[in-house]
Amino acid sequence: MQNRIENFGRTRWWRFAAMMVPATAVAGAILFGIANGAIAADITVSGKQFKISAQELDGQGFKQYGGVVKEKDGKIHPVALSEIGHADLTKMCQSVDASLPGLPVVLRIEAGGGNEPASADGLLIAMDSLEGDATFTRINIGRDASDLNPNALAGSFGQDAQKVNITKLRQVARYTTAGTFNLKGLKLAVHAFDDAKGKECF
Repeated sequence: MQNRIENFGRTRWWRFAAMMVPATAVAGAILFGIANGAIAADITVSGKQFKISAQELDGQGFKQYGGVVKEKDGKIHPVALSEIGHADLTKMCQSVDASLPGLPVVLRIEAGGGNEPASADGLLIAMDSLEGDATFTRINIGRDASDLNPNALAGSFGQDAQKVNITKLRQVARYTTAGTFNLKGLKLAVHAFDDAKGKECF
């Protein structure tokens, strides 16, 4: 297999994640990802998805496998868990629709738009979908997920790569954690009412 696999992007990753999660896991077993710290057993996610976009993500040490996250009421969502040892994100944007009844609200964060990208170490993302143009270097597809992370379910599907580069990244996620997250040129804004329209990252 070639060391570099191109044009792997523009994939509906929620389908990929659903294939990776066994029915027994969806029924109730919670998988935890470790990235300089674990998703603790008592962590629950909100019912809100959030969006992340970037002109470019350049990462070292990529791992991906299936998992699930749960809401406070016990509702379970199958996700693709992606670990990246170190990531640089150019022109990063993160947004969430935080609307209340009768009050449209969008919270938007931007960073890495200047001379220095935003960066993260020990990054873990629980995502529903991912789009972009991706290049993986020294990728291994079909590994046992528990060899990538001891908390993953043995026998389930996993993949890893030495490097990952994604341009025109668009991602819908439910949870993100990192050992460190450096947001160069951070800009945070709350957009409400008519100003909220069109303020999500995509």
